[in-house]
Amino acid sequence: MYAISLGDDGAELRPLEVWHAEEFLAHLDRGRDFITRYIPFGAQATDTGSAREILKRYADLRATDSGSLHGLWLDGTLVGGVLFRIFDTATGVCEIGCWLEPAATGRGLVTRACRVLIDWAVDDRGMHRVEWHAASLNTASVRTAERLGLTREGVLRASFPWQGVRQDTEIWAVLADEWRAARGDHPHSDH
Repeated sequence: MYAISLGDDGAELRPLEVWHAEEFLAHLDRGRDFITRYIPFGAQATDTGSAREILKRYADLRATDSGSLHGLWLDGTLVGGVLFRIFDTATGVCEIGCWLEPAATGRGLVTRACRVLIDWAVDDRGMHRVEWHAASLNTASVRTAERLGLTREGVLRASFPWQGVRQDTEIWAVLADEWRAARGDHPHSDH
């Protein structure tokens, strides 16, 4: 399997597989309150079996080419991840997302990993549009979308009920040509 270095700080992007269930659960337990402030990701993982089920669901999405889960390791410890929540090859549209435990914030891990995934989606898989959905109150997620150069397209007001609050959801996106232009290259060139 792959392990992509995200820089010289010991950060790596790797597949997050079903057999990582215990490590995934330990990671979620370390950051559960932080990770689930705005999204329910991982909230259902309360033991190894339920952690395995989440990982299996994403393995099934990968097997049908409709989503995938990738872990972020820092010095050999799983600290977060990035995912294609939706990967629709028929329309050329995908949605990328992330989560991170508090100890790993402020290092640019998510931004670096998302660049790798967006490059792959656009260059290798021919995706035309990459979306990012973020709760408006999740300023870290909104700032990541900005750092990635995505365009804020709008706000779905009070669209997502979570923990007793109806949250606004911001929709950010980048089109393939915009992504390539921001990198300063053309389709199919080395980067």
